[in-house]
Amino acid sequence: MQGVTYCYIRSLNVHCTSINFRFVGFSVFENMLRIKICGITNIEDAAAAIEYGADAIGFVFQPKSPRTVTPETAKTIISSIPPFITTVGVFVDEDKAQIEKIVRHTGLNVIQLHGSESPEACNLCRKVIKAIRVKDLTDLEPLRTYNVPAFLLDTYSPSSIGGTGRIFNWDIAVEAKKFGRIILAGGLTPQNVEEAIKWVQPFGIDVATGVEGRQKGKKDHRKMKLFIENARKALGYA
Repeated sequence: MQGVTYCYIRSLNVHCTSINFRFVGFSVFENMLRIKICGITNIEDAAAAIEYGADAIGFVFQPKSPRTVTPETAKTIISSIPPFITTVGVFVDEDKAQIEKIVRHTGLNVIQLHGSESPEACNLCRKVIKAIRVKDLTDLEPLRTYNVPAFLLDTYSPSSIGGTGRIFNWDIAVEAKKFGRIILAGGLTPQNVEEAIKWVQPFGIDVATGVEGRQKGKKDHRKMKLFIENARKALGYA
């Protein structure tokens, strides 16, 4: 699996340096699944996710979220993460300067914009995943206006931005693939992730609520392990 992770890191590398990171071997691994465990709040959960085979770890910088972390906490966790694991910062309608400040402080690799950010707001000096909350096919129309490496599709809720624990119609995600790489989120669990992957065949999957215990923001390690095992099984990796 090391080759898969290497491909994922290079495909989403975000640092604007003079080094030209090429998509080495990307086409060879294009059909390999990327797994992101989001809403990480502590070192123990991060270490377990990586041990079980996660490709990416997500940190939420939205104060209203039960999974929010401070930049200092994220920095501490990220400093413990081994090479070739992508770290993603989730922001909701945050000021561009503040995003850049947090990214520089923590060492995040990728930015996920989970609010109502415009296509222009996604033109950061970093790689961006644009999250789109969907309830029907009409919600896909804005995707054609964005130029980003990947879209994350999450379940729409009038009262919550992400972390709803509810799925949406996966046929919408299939249709969305014509606009670019799709990361499937929204209500994924160890019980339904295999079916979801076979149905949508996404570029990646994202889970937070589906691998938590009773306390939001704390992962259930047994659920995480089973989730990743079942995800790999869907493509014949496990």
